[in-house]
Amino acid sequence: MTVDSYLPAGMPAPVPSGDDLDLAYWEGTRRGELLVQRCDGCGTWQWGPEWLCHRCQSFDMQWQQIAGNGLIYSWERPWHPVHPALRGMGPYTVVLVEMPLAGKIRMLGNLLGPADQEVVIGAAVEAVFEPHDDADIPYTLVQWRLTN
Repeated sequence: MTVDSYLPAGMPAPVPSGDDLDLAYWEGTRRGELLVQRCDGCGTWQWGPEWLCHRCQSFDMQWQQIAGNGLIYSWERPWHPVHPALRGMGPYTVVLVEMPLAGKIRMLGNLLGPADQEVVIGAAVEAVFEPHDDADIPYTLVQWRLTN
C-alpha cells in the first residue's frame, strides 16, 4: 500500500550507508517490499542491518521479504521538531513495531493518522510505503497505519 507524502518538503533524503549495507532495504522499499536480514546459518532475523549475525556471528546474512504486518510494542508523541522542516508539525506519533512473523524484530516509524489518536500497545499495524519520486535521488519511506 502506498500513501501520499506524510512528511513536509525540506527533510533530508535517506540514502544507503556508504558501505551499502542497507542498500537492499532501500531498493525493496522502492518496490513496495519490506526486506530485513536473516542468517542463513542459524535462521535468526535481525534489524537493523549488520554484516554478521547477532546470535551465531555468521557472515552469511541474507535479505528476505517479510509481510508488513506488526504490533505496536511502544510509542511516543513528540511535540518538538527534530528537524527544522518539522517546525509546526507537532505533535506526531512514532511507533516501535514488533514483527511477530520475523523473529519479533522491531522497527521504528511514524504512525499515520490524527496526532491525537488513541494508541494501544499490541494494536495491529501495517506498513505503508511513501514514495518520493521527485527527489534528486528517489526514495521510499515506510510509515505505519492501524489496521483494527
